[in-house]
Amino acid sequence: MSDSHAFSRLDYFKALTVVVIWGLNFVAMKVALPGLGPMLLGALRFAAASLPFVLWVRRPNVPWRFIVLYGLLQGVGQFGLLFTGLALGMTAGMASVVLQAQAFFTMLLAVPLLGERARGYQWLGLLLAAGGLVVLASSHGSLPGQMTLIGFFFSLGAALMWASANLAVRFMGRQSASYDPFAFIVWSSLVPILPFLAMACALDGVQPVLQAVLHLSLREFLAILFLALLATLLAYTLWTGLLKRFPVGRVAPFSLLVPVVGLLSAYVAFDEQLSLLQVLGTVGVLLGLLVNQLGGRFLRLVF
Repeated sequence: MSDSHAFSRLDYFKALTVVVIWGLNFVAMKVALPGLGPMLLGALRFAAASLPFVLWVRRPNVPWRFIVLYGLLQGVGQFGLLFTGLALGMTAGMASVVLQAQAFFTMLLAVPLLGERARGYQWLGLLLAAGGLVVLASSHGSLPGQMTLIGFFFSLGAALMWASANLAVRFMGRQSASYDPFAFIVWSSLVPILPFLAMACALDGVQPVLQAVLHLSLREFLAILFLALLATLLAYTLWTGLLKRFPVGRVAPFSLLVPVVGLLSAYVAFDEQLSLLQVLGTVGVLLGLLVNQLGGRFLRLVF
């Protein structure tokens, strides 16, 4: 594992590729959710990301506990909560903003658990982003197309699960520096399938779940392929590879640009428009991420 904090041009390209895919990710989720529901969508996403590949991709050189832990945190935890939040009225654009709280949850967890040092400007960024999230939470409504408060909190919980998965990767990297990120994502994607399928059958019934699978629309099928092949296999392979080589505090703030893509794509796809409070809250979150990422350079530029 490299101790260098400097990104190469290829590293920047990988990070920006992840940004674009994850920004479009929320639109794909919204397209697939109405006909499938959160739990079945989770099962199909991870089945498509693992079952076609697991027979010819060797298991990564990591202990099983990390494969299972990551699959539960990133798969069942992050996406179970995120899909449920979107189904309960979280808008795609706002979900792309709120989920970026993972960068700050990651920092908060990495300090005591990994011994990574957080600088003063990172704490300032955390405070700015926290203020933005409070403003966003106050912007909820009950009319069609508005962000619901329960959807907001489910999305915030998803951000915490993502941060926990980031730390699991970092712990794993300390013990298994030679593992293949792609193989790791394929094998860890096996873990959420049965929990998601069991929850789908328990909540919706076996027969409705079977009918939904047998009558997939083309839109739902394409959305699942995007979520599985691009958002899961490609993006998480690139993301995990960066986390393997760099401190989590260096990689996680690149998610700053995900809401930009997420908000623009949600506007184009669903005509989602922000209220004044949502604009102010989004600015607070993004400003916090800027301070966290650029630190003293950003503060000197502003002040």
